Formats: sequence, C-alpha cells, structure tokens
Amino acid sequence: MDSLLIYGSYGYTGRLIAREAVARGGSPALAGRNGRAVAAQADDLGVEGRTFALESADIASHLATFDAVLNCAGPFVETAEPLVEACLETDTDYLDITGEFPVFECLRQRDPAARAAGITMLPGVGFDVVPSDCLAAFLAEQFPDADRLALGIKGGGGISRGTARTLVEHLGSGGVVRRNGRLIQVPTAFRTREVDFGDGPEHAVTVPWGDVVTAAHSTGIESVEVYAAAPPWATRALSAVDSLEWLLERRPVEGLLKRLIDARLDGPDEQQLATGSAVVWGEVRDEAGDRRARARLRTPNPYALTVESAVTAAERVLEGDGIPAGFQTPASAFGSEFVLELTGTERELVETPVESGEANPSAVESDD
Repeated sequence: MDSLLIYGSYGYTGRLIAREAVARGGSPALAGRNGRAVAAQADDLGVEGRTFALESADIASHLATFDAVLNCAGPFVETAEPLVEACLETDTDYLDITGEFPVFECLRQRDPAARAAGITMLPGVGFDVVPSDCLAAFLAEQFPDADRLALGIKGGGGISRGTARTLVEHLGSGGVVRRNGRLIQVPTAFRTREVDFGDGPEHAVTVPWGDVVTAAHSTGIESVEVYAAAPPWATRALSAVDSLEWLLERRPVEGLLKRLIDARLDGPDEQQLATGSAVVWGEVRDEAGDRRARARLRTPNPYALTVESAVTAAERVLEGDGIPAGFQTPASAFGSEFVLELTGTERELVETPVESGEANPSAVESDD
C-alpha cells in the first residue's frame, strides 16, 4: 500500500486503519489538516506525513503521486467533494468510510465524470455500508424479482468522537427512505416495525442509513427502508427531535454539544473492539408481499470490521482486481461474498421465497 494516502489518519478510526495498513506491510502516507498530529503519527509508524486542509487550492498537488486516497475525515458531507474533485483531476481512486446518505447520492451523481476519468469512486468501505450492502446484494440474488428491500441494524460496542459529531450535524434534519426510485424526506423515526435480529422480534425505527442510495445501485431495487433497533421510548424521543430543529440549528447549541463530545469521547477501547458485535437483518419481497427472502449477518464490533474492510478494500483497489471505473458500492465492486471474507462474520439465510410463503431455513455461512 505504498501508493495509498490516508486522509484524516489521526482520528479514532483513521488511527486504527493506519496502524492496520502498516501492520500488513504497507507504507501509506498519512495526511490531515493538523500538522502536529500528522507528524507525530507518521513518526510513530515510520511513514510519510503530509499536512493540507481541504479548503486549500492545491489538494491535487498532494494527491498526484498516489494511486488511491482513503478518506477517514468526517463529517464526510464536508470532506468528500473536495477530495473527489482532486481525484478526478489526478486520476486517483477514491475510497471513504462514510455512512452519510447525502455523500453517497452526491458521488453517485458524479459517476459519469469518474468513468470519463477512469477512476473508481468507492465510498462506504466500513461498517457503513459493507455488511448491509453485501447482505442486500445476497438477498437480491436469492429473489431476483423482489422490488422491496428492508434492512435492520443492531449494534453495540461504543461510538467514536467523529461519529458522534456527525450525528450532531444531522440532528433535527429528519429521515429519508427510497420509494420507487426517489429519495423521500420523512420525519425522524417516521415508521417502526418488529425485526428479529436472532433473539425474537425487537422494536426498530427507520434511520437515514446510506443503503437508501447504495442498495439501489447494488441490487436494482428501488424501494428501500433501513431500520435500527431501538426501545419504544427512544422512538418517541427521536420523533420529538424534529420539533427542536430550530434550536439544534443554532451554532452555539451545536458547538456546545460538539465540545462535550470532544471532551468525553474518543472511541471504543481495546476490550470493546475485541468483544463488541452487531447484527444486520435484511428482507426482500415483492410488491404484494406474498413472497420474500430474509437473512441475518452477524459481525464483530463495527469499528473492528471497519478497520479490516477499509484496508482490504484499499488493497484490492490498488491491485486493480477488475474493479470498474465510476461510482461503486462494496457489493458492486467486490460481490456479495466480500463481507464473509472479513474476520468474525457469519451469514444466515432464514427464509427463501417459496411459493407457499412458508419459511425455508438454510445453512449458516461464515468466514471460517
């Protein structure tokens, strides 16, 4: 990975990714706007460090000698576009670990430019959205005629400072679903349902996960909803957030929340990384709802998966590996089985679309 630049390398997830890339024998260059942080990290890992801000006019000069850039600096709605513009100018492949649906939609619309430049744009190579994207593609393979997709996420194991700051950025902005090919803005927590993540039905609420964009690209299914496990009281609290939008948009309030995050959060500790886990659930069905397929995917701690999947994805992009130019998702770039190549993942097909509508259990598949 000597031709890789990791931008935002000194944030919580960026540090883990940089360390993993070096542990695999690579020599990525590290970069970010904080020169002191970059220099200390580069010296510690024995690699090159570069300092530049994304507001500068010379981003392209910093990327020109690299084959790929892996963006770990959020909020990605602010960092993706300037890096992608520079990548288009320098023929540099672009990857990131975003889960922000506006970023996926923005980059999807840049597909023609990326194809013309001959570069791959591959956002979402972390927990957002590798497991859910691969599960969606797998379910579409089981039921090619499906035209409805629902995904559910249940995770634990801590949250990083960057993720928390991104959540603050989006508080009060509502939710989004995909309906008949269009992204539809909806209220926060506008719909609930029961989802079986493996231990019986649990309450879940709609969330604006990136799959409302990526799953359509990976599967061709144009109606997508994503849910997250949440107790009923949390659903009521989330619904109330929209009514506070006027307050949350005020800079002093947002600044206070971010200062609290910076003071109290870094990310999961070593024990949480080693022991945390998550479950992704998925369902595809036809419009009538008579036939459906369901599956679950169990993963390790989301941050641990992000580290392995991001570095592995960067390695494959650098190798070429037959990945086409243009906008890609993890599943469109590497196939639905990509997630099963990652440590500690296990997939279970729990229902197939038999005509009778009766459940048809299948075997468990894993990386072992």
